[in-house]
Amino acid sequence: MLTVRMNDAAARSLGPDFPLGEAPPAKAPRLHQLLAEGVVRRDEVVVLARHRDQAGGAPGGFDDLTGWECGTNSFHLDDVIPVERRFRADGEPVIGEADQTLLLRHGLWFAVRVAHLAAALEAPVPVCCIVGTNSTGGTFRLHRARPGQNWLAADLDGYATEKIIAVDFSPAEHHPS
Repeated sequence: MLTVRMNDAAARSLGPDFPLGEAPPAKAPRLHQLLAEGVVRRDEVVVLARHRDQAGGAPGGFDDLTGWECGTNSFHLDDVIPVERRFRADGEPVIGEADQTLLLRHGLWFAVRVAHLAAALEAPVPVCCIVGTNSTGGTFRLHRARPGQNWLAADLDGYATEKIIAVDFSPAEHHPS
């Protein structure tokens, strides 16, 4: 089962007519490269394939595997999607609303495809992909869904300064009958 949750800020940003399956423009080759590399499971850890060699060190300095995965499987969307970035006098980056929406769209597209990669593993695993944007940039995170370990708060609208989308995948055997 694939579920997409988002806070009101993200829903407003994407608009009511946003097509979930919309492919990003060709200017996102690094997202396509990450998808081509794939997702792997190593013991209890799920990682973007480029991080497979780090999985043996989980959870490292993190409290749990979910935190480790979110740290390891995290990247700035604005580093892989061209957006206009201005800087305040104090050096803090500023990204406009239109570019935040662009990052959300790309992040959602990417998250759905990562969830499909997790579903296609020999032993599919439940995952949560998190996309967040705000006035300073955008981030993608991936973690295995585990009981009692959550990266996000249950109330996504509690993230008052961010637009948040969570894409959850759960294999059929994880659903109650």
